[in-house]
Amino acid sequence: MSFSDYTVGAPVVDKAAPDGPIETRWERRKFGVKLVNPANKRKVKIIVVGTGLAGGAAAATLGEAGYHVSSFCYQDSPRRAHSIAAQGGINAAKNYRNDGDSVYRLFYDTVKGGDFRARESNVHRLAEVSRQIIDQCVAQGVPFAREYGGLLDTRSFGGVQVSRTFYARGQTGQQLLLGAYQALERQVRAGTVHMYERHEMLELIIVEGKARGIVARDMVTGEISTHLADAVVLATGGYGNVFYLSTNAKGCNVTASWRAHRKGALFANPCFTQIHPTCIPVSGDHQSKLTLMSESLRNDGRVWVPKRLGDDRNPNQIPEDERDYFLERKYPSFGNLVPRDIASRAAKEVCDEKRGVGPTGLGVYLDFADAIARLGRPAVEAKYGNLFEMYERITGENPYEVPMRIFPAVHYTMGGLWVDYDLQSTIPGMYVAGEANFSDHGANRLGASALMQGLSDGYFVLPVTIGDYLASNKLPEVAPDAPEVLEAVNSVNERIDTLLSINGTRTVDSFHRELGQIMWDYCGMERTEEGLRKALELIPELRREFWSNVKVPGRGAEVNQGLEKAGRVADFLELGELMCLDALHRRESCGGHFRAESQTEDGEAARDDENFAYAAAWEYTGRGEPPVLHKEELNFEYVHPTQRSYK
Repeated sequence: MSFSDYTVGAPVVDKAAPDGPIETRWERRKFGVKLVNPANKRKVKIIVVGTGLAGGAAAATLGEAGYHVSSFCYQDSPRRAHSIAAQGGINAAKNYRNDGDSVYRLFYDTVKGGDFRARESNVHRLAEVSRQIIDQCVAQGVPFAREYGGLLDTRSFGGVQVSRTFYARGQTGQQLLLGAYQALERQVRAGTVHMYERHEMLELIIVEGKARGIVARDMVTGEISTHLADAVVLATGGYGNVFYLSTNAKGCNVTASWRAHRKGALFANPCFTQIHPTCIPVSGDHQSKLTLMSESLRNDGRVWVPKRLGDDRNPNQIPEDERDYFLERKYPSFGNLVPRDIASRAAKEVCDEKRGVGPTGLGVYLDFADAIARLGRPAVEAKYGNLFEMYERITGENPYEVPMRIFPAVHYTMGGLWVDYDLQSTIPGMYVAGEANFSDHGANRLGASALMQGLSDGYFVLPVTIGDYLASNKLPEVAPDAPEVLEAVNSVNERIDTLLSINGTRTVDSFHRELGQIMWDYCGMERTEEGLRKALELIPELRREFWSNVKVPGRGAEVNQGLEKAGRVADFLELGELMCLDALHRRESCGGHFRAESQTEDGEAARDDENFAYAAAWEYTGRGEPPVLHKEELNFEYVHPTQRSYK
């Protein structure tokens, strides 16, 4: 039986979502949750895996509420979580500019930007909470940029026509993470949070159908340990590294989510991958990752290519009338601030026409000459100086004098573990926050909304909703030698022993690079039925070779980065197959999922709302076995689906 011979199971329903007026749903849900009194909170243990914005904020807030929290990260410090790499800003409906912004407009823009594949209830809550996030972060001392009158400054981002993005130069993620980190460390000192750095979650422990703990490996000693609790929170980020080359840190992986998926958590919309248009182009096979240049640069930079094929002159020598500012030409209402999926496909289109720039022809110019002339170099330096410096260090070119060269690259994943309105997965007691869940962005994330969702989930949503589960369930203590615990530990040890015993001839990286090429070629910016079916033939073959011919040197009881990577790549090999299947079954184009067979006459994405207005939630049935598809129908009461246009 082929993996593509999936079956369709019962629909999945979000039973936690309130109905009634959308403006009051979150308030009514908060009032409706059962509460845990302060004395009982001291008896409750919660595990939080991941210390980025979602995980760090959740652990800090839960600790401050009085719960006993165990916080895990595989880095040597929570400060090194990948949230630190987000540069451009964070959205919030504060309307400081008095330019027509509002909670409802942020809600509308986000649903539209996600190409009508997100839940209205979740997105409206996100827009509401966005206002609290800014106040919280200012109180923590986050140094947001300010305008001359002292108010917080904002700038524009793609997909919107208002200025709602708060920023701290080109270091917004770093500053927000430091705020969450300080809140977390305060609770560590208070004794409510216990930190486990350099620990990687390798298995989820389920007892009587409920998530009750994890199995982790100490990445320094190799020791395998169990950690038991009353609830588990996964805040482990996205899975973009399945493509090998992406803007993600090399350590970013899918293992925690995939362990949960194999234990019964549904995985939703895995094919919804965001290709970011503003990355430094690939320079050769030596690269292990790609570098993101913030989308905020498109606020002042102009994107163009030469009009003439093969025009390899210095860009400063190409006259204005021989330049094609293709985003401004195709999308005059939004110009260079169209959403990421549209900007990426437009860049691919001009490069396919052989008008791309740079040594490989896979690049377009991002030009700041107009901004420097209009604002002056000091003003541009104040906004983007650290980004310009980073670009010059990597490329050797000065972007104040020569236009940057950029090209799309894999960045963010909108898919993730399925959760209900309370952020609870299909495994009771297991909650998923931030990029690790699928809930808020639909088929395409608007820029500056990732930080918004991470902090919303961590500071304001999860700490409220998790109490409902804890107060509603009797959770007797789990013995360390319970059969379910021992089974989880044994499965981890067997997997490690198997990886170390194969002793083949190929490196882990060679398998990862080959998988990434398959994914980019057939499940990247443009997908076709033929290509996806080809990928579904190639990936199982590659996975079989991995389990018979991979070479993992060293031992388990020591620092062993090869072993760490091997476990992650093994999971990517399974995830990649599911991503291609999800893309194959979704015979429409929407957001970051562009099927060549489904486009309008002018080359834009053509949705099929009659047949695909649902979230696809996949059930694991065994490695290499056909999964089961559960559909969650999406209902639009307030933002009615239309052909998305930015022209």
